[in-house]
Amino acid sequence: MQKIKKVCVYCASSENIDSKYFEATEKLARVLAKNNITVVYGGGSRGLMGKLADTILSEKGRIVGIMPHFMKEVEFHHKDVNEFIFTADMHERKKQFMVGVDALITLPGGCGTMEELLEAMTLKRLGIFTKPIVILNAFGYYDHLIKMLEFSIEENFMKPMHNDIWNAFEDPEKVLEAIHQSKPWSKDALKHS
Repeated sequence: MQKIKKVCVYCASSENIDSKYFEATEKLARVLAKNNITVVYGGGSRGLMGKLADTILSEKGRIVGIMPHFMKEVEFHHKDVNEFIFTADMHERKKQFMVGVDALITLPGGCGTMEELLEAMTLKRLGIFTKPIVILNAFGYYDHLIKMLEFSIEENFMKPMHNDIWNAFEDPEKVLEAIHQSKPWSKDALKHS
């Protein structure tokens, strides 16, 4: 079983959400910090992004923020993260999220979080990205998205093998288990699509 050293976490910057999502984020962050896993994230200081960073830092973990220059003031970049990478635009940000990571983790979030997740799934389907993609389906947040993905397989827009692109889990403390249970993915995936 491969040791997980670095993960990217996609999550929301919204503060106007139920406290249960902050609690789930904190639990996940503690597991990552306890296991000495470097976390790459969107760099924000608010919402689930802020909770993720604050918890990693309080646990003496390592976290790297990645954000386009123009978003410094919009998302209020977290000034205490261990390292910050500022990019020219959103496309470069998303590329940087995937550099050298062992897995992608998606927490509840809005259209930006879902867009990052779906782009990563597309890249995996094409064999460009082959690492585990795990979705924290806390409190059933992603039930409808997962059903839509499954429906697209039923309707032959994707193949049954594409169900292995992601792995959904509900308990934030089982994140490493979810990563390790993800099925291996080939760079030749496009040949089988």
